[in-house]
Amino acid sequence: MTDQGGELEIVHLLRAVTVELGLHSARFAHGNGMHPTDVRALISLMDASRAEEEMTAGRLGAALGLNSAGTTALIDRLERAGHVRRVRGREDRRKVVVEVDERAVELGWAFFGPLIDRTVELLQAYDERERAAIKGFLGAVRDAAAGAE
Repeated sequence: MTDQGGELEIVHLLRAVTVELGLHSARFAHGNGMHPTDVRALISLMDASRAEEEMTAGRLGAALGLNSAGTTALIDRLERAGHVRRVRGREDRRKVVVEVDERAVELGWAFFGPLIDRTVELLQAYDERERAAIKGFLGAVRDAAAGAE
């Protein structure tokens, strides 16, 4: 494939960003005695919380590609570390949902906050139309990667 419009250069840059973000996340996991899957689980739980969605163990396991036993072990490990808690569902009290503990959020902000702040600062240099294009592009790449087999 030829790269007449610079598309491959952008693809390679996106790959490099992905690698760096993965390494950053791995440093956080290692520094806090966590497995990378633990970090992915916390991110999934925080995303669900922001969307005001309840996250059951089954839904979390599906999001992470884990079986039931692996999901239970993951939640138990995160609960022992004080990162998550099991609570009753808001609408269906019979349902058990998993929530991120505020201490885990604070731990994440302490580590990832400077990078998030720098990213927001960088985005402020773009106008609304450019940010919409960036958002659209990144969302489409995420969707394409999620659909890749």
